[in-house]
Amino acid sequence: TANGQVVYSIAEETERGSSLGNIAKDLGIDAATLSARKFRMITGSSKQYFNINASTGALSVNEPVDREQLCELKSACLLNYELVLENPLELYRVEFKVLDINDNSPSFPLSEYHINMPEFLSPGARFTLPNAQDLDEGTNSDPDVGTNSVQSYQLSPSRHFALDLKGFQSGSKLLELVLQQPLDREQSALQQLVLTAVDGGDPPKSGTAQISVRVVDTNDNPPAFDRSTYTVSLLENAPPGTLVVKLNASDPDEGSNGDVVYSFGSYTPQKVRQLFSVDPHSGEVRVNGTLDYEEASSYEIYVQATDQGPVSLAGHCKVLVNIVDANDNVPEVVLTSLYSPVPEDAKAGTVVALMSVTDQDSGLNKQVTLRIPPGLPFALNSFKNSYTLITQGKLDHEKAAAYNITVTATDSGSPPLSSQKVIHVEISDINDNPPQFEEPVYSVYIPENNPIGALLCTIKATDPDVAENAYVSYSLLDGEIEGLPVASYVSIKSDSGNMYAVRSFDYETLREFQVIVQAQDAGIPPLSSTVTVYIYVVDENDHAPQILYPTSTNTSAALEMIPRSAYAGYLVTKIIAIDGDSGQNAWLFFHLVQTSDPGLFRVELHTGEIRTTRKLGEDSTSTFNLTVEVRDNGDPPMSSSVAITVAVVDRVSKIIPDTRRHVKSPSNYSEITLYLIIALSAISFVFLFTIIGLTVIKCYRYSLYGDSCCAGFCGVRERCPAELYKQANNNIDARLPHGLKVQPHFIEVRGNGSLTKTYCYKACLTAGSGSDTFMFYNTCGPTGTTGPSAVMTERHLTGQSGQSAQNLIILKNDSITPNEPKHPNPDWRYSASLRAGMQRYVWLLCIWRRQESCVEDQEGLISSGQQFPVLLQVKPEAGEVSPPVGAGVNSNSWTFKFGPGNPKQGGPGELPDKFIIPGSPAIISIRQEPPNSQIDKSDFITFGKKEETKKKKKKKKGNKTQEKKEKGNSTTENSDQ
Repeated sequence: TANGQVVYSIAEETERGSSLGNIAKDLGIDAATLSARKFRMITGSSKQYFNINASTGALSVNEPVDREQLCELKSACLLNYELVLENPLELYRVEFKVLDINDNSPSFPLSEYHINMPEFLSPGARFTLPNAQDLDEGTNSDPDVGTNSVQSYQLSPSRHFALDLKGFQSGSKLLELVLQQPLDREQSALQQLVLTAVDGGDPPKSGTAQISVRVVDTNDNPPAFDRSTYTVSLLENAPPGTLVVKLNASDPDEGSNGDVVYSFGSYTPQKVRQLFSVDPHSGEVRVNGTLDYEEASSYEIYVQATDQGPVSLAGHCKVLVNIVDANDNVPEVVLTSLYSPVPEDAKAGTVVALMSVTDQDSGLNKQVTLRIPPGLPFALNSFKNSYTLITQGKLDHEKAAAYNITVTATDSGSPPLSSQKVIHVEISDINDNPPQFEEPVYSVYIPENNPIGALLCTIKATDPDVAENAYVSYSLLDGEIEGLPVASYVSIKSDSGNMYAVRSFDYETLREFQVIVQAQDAGIPPLSSTVTVYIYVVDENDHAPQILYPTSTNTSAALEMIPRSAYAGYLVTKIIAIDGDSGQNAWLFFHLVQTSDPGLFRVELHTGEIRTTRKLGEDSTSTFNLTVEVRDNGDPPMSSSVAITVAVVDRVSKIIPDTRRHVKSPSNYSEITLYLIIALSAISFVFLFTIIGLTVIKCYRYSLYGDSCCAGFCGVRERCPAELYKQANNNIDARLPHGLKVQPHFIEVRGNGSLTKTYCYKACLTAGSGSDTFMFYNTCGPTGTTGPSAVMTERHLTGQSGQSAQNLIILKNDSITPNEPKHPNPDWRYSASLRAGMQRYVWLLCIWRRQESCVEDQEGLISSGQQFPVLLQVKPEAGEVSPPVGAGVNSNSWTFKFGPGNPKQGGPGELPDKFIIPGSPAIISIRQEPPNSQIDKSDFITFGKKEETKKKKKKKKGNKTQEKKEKGNSTTENSDQ
């Protein structure tokens, strides 16, 4: 878009350096900014005719202008310039109008002309004379226009001739010599005339030509054309030989005087003579050269027809050829200014380039449009024939560092012509991207005891920017590790990102830590990002096992005592050792590397227990020397050893310690031992306090709910009303004879076994229940459970397998008569204490149901001496059969078992000799162990065995035989269970 325009007028041939004005002042521009804004003059001419002073803006002539050479036949001579300023980009148009000066004299084509005139010509006869030409301005024979062109012709004094000048509408002139008086050849056969052409300059200039008039007696009729003017339209680029027009001229004379010959008139320009040709005989005008509308849109051809008489006469006509424009010129894009590189943060609308477009055609063929490929962040704005390339979208150097923009110019001709120009625009980078790490988190594993300066890892970050904006430096963010700065643990190289260890790490002191690494570019302002580096110290086998117990010195061995009566598998002592490492390096293995009796002792590989492999004999050695090695699982493994002296004594309490052994002073104990003692003491105290608290709570609850047959789950009271019981079990009823008085007896089973919950069952029986009656009630659910299902179906008796069994209840069944035998389960076993508890149960049930009478004779279900039907459904499973009563098992203990038992049924009036509660969580079994068995665990539960325990203690003290010792050991171990 042009910001302004100024027009200057200059006379041709103005001397070099002549001042024309001040262009800065004329355009309203500060002259001081011309140089800073990089002004320049742009023109299509190859010569620089004008000059502008960069400091003052003064406009002067750089080279004289010759109007006749520059503009030739043009009536108006104009020079167009464009003044371009940058920062911001501005365009001004400057037009110079070249004025003509009278620097050329009129001249005729020939210096002498010869004219033959018949003497019989009448006055008024005319003879065409050549026009003088002035190069200053104008066309045709008199190129000057205005004051500098040929203004008049003068003829030397003659009484026979005069001059007549005719002007045409097109501006051309016709000079004729007119006969004033008849010629008399006899008086004068030859007339010499001088023709003078004078222009209108100041001072005027003139030119002359000699005219020789020869008077003959010849042809008196000139040829005549059909029309004085012919108008023809011709397409440009018509090939040579194309017929333009065919002329026809006639001459009424006869003979040679009537023969017409066609030729160019004397005032036809030389350029026209080169482009066209005239056939002298046919009068056809044809194209002889290349016609170009851009050079001239029309041509005037002057043709004369001359007869062949002795004195030839000529007739004249004009042929006007209008050239029709053809779209034969491609548009041309001229890059005037380019702003490159463009910052990637340039705002939309920033001018990148200034262009102009030209097309030598005319009309629609001259109308040109510009376009650029779609999808680019650029656009074109137009003003007349000038275009600006501006930014339209966001630029990103990281996506495209440069653009090759193809500008296509297309005219509106048919067919349209187009041309292309590629503009290379570079995008400069700005710091708009922070460094990006290759990994979101870095994990580094380094073995402990590493050397100082060991390479931990390499942190790598990239920046998509370029140059200094992409240069990344690394650093550690300030922080503390174990109270010390991060820099005292690791360091990082700023240029490469290599991270090094500043110290040697110890796994036992510090197992892992983390540091934050910052990556920062060198842009202005700089951008940065961080990443967390987790450093894990890998354990190495750098600690040998440490034996805590027993301890020995270089001079003495650890002393352990065993009785001479020790059996096979007797625990002599246990090696306690620790390892400061972790993982596989801390796995310890115990080996007996040296012993005075190789077959007597063995060491457990993993526990470190030293046990006897056989029973000691009476003649055994009194002392044994052992060396036990403790080895870890490291690579290579490390080990420690301890020397142990095992003394065999009759009574352990009478053994006198070895005087060589001494107790280490407290200062020699390791800190680990002290910590272990403190931890064990704290744990023991908490455990003891917990046991006491639970015991107090249990006793308190037992005192509150001990008389209730519907005891809660292990001391938790449950509501078990008879109404809910009836609703849940409409077919269940239990009755006793009316007026029966019984004394209550309880039997209670408590335990925690291997189940996940502590269990508790109570059997409530009466003394008068008889051997044929038993009822076992189901335990209630936890506190808060309501509904009928909470009374009888919430809790099922469950065996060790976790499978649910049927509820053990007394069923009301009308199909069973009172006198029909009720057969108990063949796996049922009982004891005396259980029988008494069963009697107590029925009494408590009556109290629980709160009935005034426990007998309903009309129903006939329960009567004195009758049996209660006991329905037991036991899922047959494989299991061991409990020994019968009297087979070495105390009769006051009762056992449970699974699996089929003796199928033999008891009689109607007998109670079964076997007792089992299917599905009970308290699975109790007696294992008859053979003498000297190495298995020292027997699972059983006893109830009400205070007297039996006292008897066993007395027997153990009185009997010193090996058999009674073994029984005592077995009883003691089983009681611990």
